Amino acid sequence: MTVEYLPSNQKRGKFMRYDTAVILKRYFLCERALVIGQAGWLSGIPYFDVKMILPKMLWEDAMTAHELRNRVYELRFPSRMLEIGDDQALVDLIQQSYNAPNPLAFVMGLSRVFKPALKQAFEDYLEMADVLGDGPTHRFLELAVREKEDQIQTLEKYVQHYLEKEDARSIETAMQWVEELREKLGEIGGIGIENCKGMEVRLSDQVFTPNEVPNRDDRFIPVRFYWPDIVDKSFPYGEGVKLQLRSAISHLNEIWAVENAGFILHEFAGELGWDFIYDAARWVYDESRHCTMGYERLKQWGFEESELPLGTYIFDSCKGKDPIYRLGMLFYFESKNIGKKPERIKSFAEFNDQVSQHDMDFDWADETIHTAYGKRWLSAILEKRGLNPKDYQKIKDECDRLVDDVLKSVTEEEVQQITQITENMVEKAKQLVTAERV
Repeated sequence: MTVEYLPSNQKRGKFMRYDTAVILKRYFLCERALVIGQAGWLSGIPYFDVKMILPKMLWEDAMTAHELRNRVYELRFPSRMLEIGDDQALVDLIQQSYNAPNPLAFVMGLSRVFKPALKQAFEDYLEMADVLGDGPTHRFLELAVREKEDQIQTLEKYVQHYLEKEDARSIETAMQWVEELREKLGEIGGIGIENCKGMEVRLSDQVFTPNEVPNRDDRFIPVRFYWPDIVDKSFPYGEGVKLQLRSAISHLNEIWAVENAGFILHEFAGELGWDFIYDAARWVYDESRHCTMGYERLKQWGFEESELPLGTYIFDSCKGKDPIYRLGMLFYFESKNIGKKPERIKSFAEFNDQVSQHDMDFDWADETIHTAYGKRWLSAILEKRGLNPKDYQKIKDECDRLVDDVLKSVTEEEVQQITQITENMVEKAKQLVTAERV
């Protein structure tokens, strides 16, 4: 007896549940590695604009990775395993790319190799995958494609800008690095639907570590202490114009928190795992928004970068220390300053300065989240190290001491310098107020 069957030649039957999980796992591993690398490079990138946009990008990448990870678990239920397996060469290549020879090379590796490769992989997957069987993946990957396109265009805009400013040797080195990345990615089969080739990837024998001395944009004034009252208790915090300037400069100088949050994301990614990376990516992004808030207020008031101080003293205080103190430093300053924000918000309302009020209001909301992050992850590290997870206050106390040690090292020349910078800013602000009234 011959058994007959209806034809089944529809393209949407190509990927089964497990096939889909294998592909999405590969994309997750790539996004995860890119998040860690972008975070680790934040203190090493001098370009202010790039230092501010990478946090948004790595946060978007983390959001995509989180969706991919959850979807893999759904498709593999009840298994919660997410091994690297056949994707080892691909992960190795991305991790090796952290050892870029200069900041331009790292940024170009993102804009010209890895982000385009991921965007193409997502598009290829969406073209072949079934919108009925795998509808949830379609939703977030379609968003991820749009984000990747925007990221590439934005990064390339800055690449073109800095190609005009960097010296010829740095540019040549960066170009060669990008070409090597592109060739290696091609050799292992790229980021696609098929498994990559199992091969050893070696671009550098170095083990990447984030910069402990931050690279800063030379358009700004490099200082350790960004306002006199940090090192001179007789200098008033200020009211009116002075309070507006002090608040904006404080926001701008949260650049240290951007760099520090990126540092700890990189350093604790392996020890604390994905949930930490996911929280830390948001932490990095939030700090970059706060920094940009201050920058935009100052620019709108008429200040140029050459008039603005960028300090390093908080970031400096953890140099050579266990990275647990960098996490503690973020927690320490978030919890230390959060109580002052409502009073500042009230003052700005009285000045009818809605933008400063708005920025401080959103800053306050973010910092309530961040204090929870600090408590959660400090406790987690302490517990992993066999210590009392409730002893995070000891870490905060040590952070207080570390900062105090740096404050004690201030020189008279530094006090005079930042006092003069501040007086110049206040004088210009008063002139702007007078001009506005005329």
